Amino acid sequence: MAQDGVAPLSAIDWLSQSIEPAKLAEPPVANGIRTPVVTVTPLDGPSKDPIGLLPANVTGLPPSIWSASDEATLVDLVRAERVETLPAIQEFLRVLMLAEADPPLGAGPDGALFVARVDKLLDLGALEQAKSLIEAAEPDTAPLFRRWFDVALLTGTEDEACDVVKSTPSIAPTYSARIFCLARNGDWNAAALTLNTHRVLGDISEAEEALISRFLDPELFEGEPPLDPPARVSPLMFRMHEAVGEPLITANLPLAFSHADLRTTTAWKSQIEAAERLARHGAVSENVLQRIYTARTPAASGGVWDRADAIQRFDVALQARDPRALSRALPDAWDAAQEARAEVPFAKLYGAALQDIPLSGDAADIAFQVGLLSPAYETVALNTQGQDPFLIALARGVPQEVRVTTPRSLAIQSAFNGTPTPDDLQTLVDDGKLGEALLRAVALFHQGYSGDAGSLTDALALFRAVGLEDVARRAALQLMILDRAT
Repeated sequence: MAQDGVAPLSAIDWLSQSIEPAKLAEPPVANGIRTPVVTVTPLDGPSKDPIGLLPANVTGLPPSIWSASDEATLVDLVRAERVETLPAIQEFLRVLMLAEADPPLGAGPDGALFVARVDKLLDLGALEQAKSLIEAAEPDTAPLFRRWFDVALLTGTEDEACDVVKSTPSIAPTYSARIFCLARNGDWNAAALTLNTHRVLGDISEAEEALISRFLDPELFEGEPPLDPPARVSPLMFRMHEAVGEPLITANLPLAFSHADLRTTTAWKSQIEAAERLARHGAVSENVLQRIYTARTPAASGGVWDRADAIQRFDVALQARDPRALSRALPDAWDAAQEARAEVPFAKLYGAALQDIPLSGDAADIAFQVGLLSPAYETVALNTQGQDPFLIALARGVPQEVRVTTPRSLAIQSAFNGTPTPDDLQTLVDDGKLGEALLRAVALFHQGYSGDAGSLTDALALFRAVGLEDVARRAALQLMILDRAT
């Protein structure tokens, strides 16, 4: 959550202008760089839209998901998708963005859909997947190299990125990025000369000049007040502020910036907060969250410290397989997971193990819910008695067998009880526009998540009709168990 009610920017908003179109004509030189060799793609080159990391046999989606839709329509739909939604939908959206698929109608060499998919991964905080996707396509255009450069800055691999900038002048950086890379490559004199030259020419703003000057020679500014934080933070600014000892708080920055706080050089409290934020979006694995929660002994109380303490006490009790200790520790640990909105990562970590230990009281009810939020939800439902019959039936895929009365449960029940896919979505599917239909269904689910029962039924009905039963069940279970507004 952003502080003071200010929503973080999207990837499209924060992507820096680190890299501009090529101005120089020298041929690229590799020099043994481990990162991809960057060249310039001809304007009549093939589209990058088909490139993905997940083949059809992994996604369960046909290669034709985009091929019958107009590229501009798909780009608009991808950009409009919300990332603040339930984990099952976030996960499915990542799958869509990473899928190998045939290019859409009107696809050009600029790969507009490919770039939109990368941007959505960045919105979701999925830096490693975005980086891998770009490298699979090769960052050989200015827009892709800019994104690849920014990801390198946020993941601490900027030295490799600067090596590519040095060896590949055909995609030239902006002056600020050029100066930064000259310094990172050890040529401080050239960096200072470049700054002075472009300061005189008016190519660098006063704010950029102040930050770069401190970056190049911080000792000159000892005792000076800190710089004002920039109104619009790029990854390059973020790294330079950090380098001069004036790090920027990531809470109000796009999700991707939180990866910088996972490093062991960061204060433990900031590591935990960043891991929680990323885990609730599926941007880091549940194992990363657990590792950071259990890295040290909390030295204080309240907030994040109480959450870490609760998880640690629960983790110890679970390893000991002590039913009494677990029955005491699980409620506090679950409260911590709920407070962090990390219930699904918690379930992935502990859901299966909890089913094998006899628990009592509230802990037994919590273990059931945690099990239904885990990948083994159906097995948990089949082996459980005495719990919510609607949740059990929903996990088994037959919620229509249980009488319900709430609007949300009735909407879910309707989708599993033969309600047909709405005509507009079915027409898209019939016309071969499956990907477009799925993107629209994801948007409909968000409306249903916000309270529109009809949209919820329509979205779930579409998922089920095209064979995405697991997505439909997990999304519906999360909707019922997490029971929170957007």
